[in-house]
Amino acid sequence: MTTSGSALARDLTAPVRGGRLAVTHWPGDGPPVVALHGITANSLAFAALADALPGVDLHAPDLRGRAGSAGLPGPFGLGAHVDDTVALLDHLGLERAVLVGHSMGAFVAALAAARHPDRFPRVVLVDGGLGFPPPEGTDIDALLKAVIGPAMDRLSMTFGSPENYLAFFRAHPALGPHWGPHVAGYVTRDLTGRAPELRSSCVLDAVRADGADVLGDEETLAAVHRPQVRGELLWAERGLLDEPRALYDAGRIAAAALDPARMPARRIDGTNHYSILFPPAVEEVASAVRDALAGG
Repeated sequence: MTTSGSALARDLTAPVRGGRLAVTHWPGDGPPVVALHGITANSLAFAALADALPGVDLHAPDLRGRAGSAGLPGPFGLGAHVDDTVALLDHLGLERAVLVGHSMGAFVAALAAARHPDRFPRVVLVDGGLGFPPPEGTDIDALLKAVIGPAMDRLSMTFGSPENYLAFFRAHPALGPHWGPHVAGYVTRDLTGRAPELRSSCVLDAVRADGADVLGDEETLAAVHRPQVRGELLWAERGLLDEPRALYDAGRIAAAALDPARMPARRIDGTNHYSILFPPAVEEVASAVRDALAGG
């Protein structure tokens, strides 16, 4: 058992292709929820959500190529995460679960619901899941760098001590102002190696493959528009570095022409791409999860 935030969590693993998937489990007597994190994140991104959903049985895997699942082999890509999520449900003996996805994890959630609507009847997409096809001939690597450049740059950095690593994140414009046990636990789970060469656990090949699917894979981009994918999209007011330009805005949401009866979208004010998962904004995510559970 480990503590993350105030909720007592336990670590478990599930058999998947090539090995075992690491999973953080916040036990509860209520209905099951599976939470899928972002492209350079890990399962403890959802520790605050676990606190906000007392009684819910919440499982959050470290996705293939990250944190406790960094040793799982390729091939990578969002389809691999979908397969791993289904394998997790099978291992747990669950027929179905509500899916919560943040950022890249929201695209995985939408794709999983499109492929397996009987297993994932409702989804909550948090600042992700809705994509826009790039112009023909776009260099995906260059586009990935433009969208998540700072996060990718961190993967090649080394840190002399855990204190230096934590200081780096305390200075992060989107995370630093929200510092607390949830954020500290989340960033620490990604740390691997030995001083003075501590580094991120994320596998660069996994990040590239997953990012290419998010930005350009036709099935992935179409998933949120499929009629069997039902739930809610929550989008942050501000961006990855707390800048005013966010991943979504009212114009882009309107242009996507989502069916409001099947996939309503709403902005969460006063949040950025990361802080939407931490107090106080996480209460909005928790409310959407409760709605999804009631509608499932």
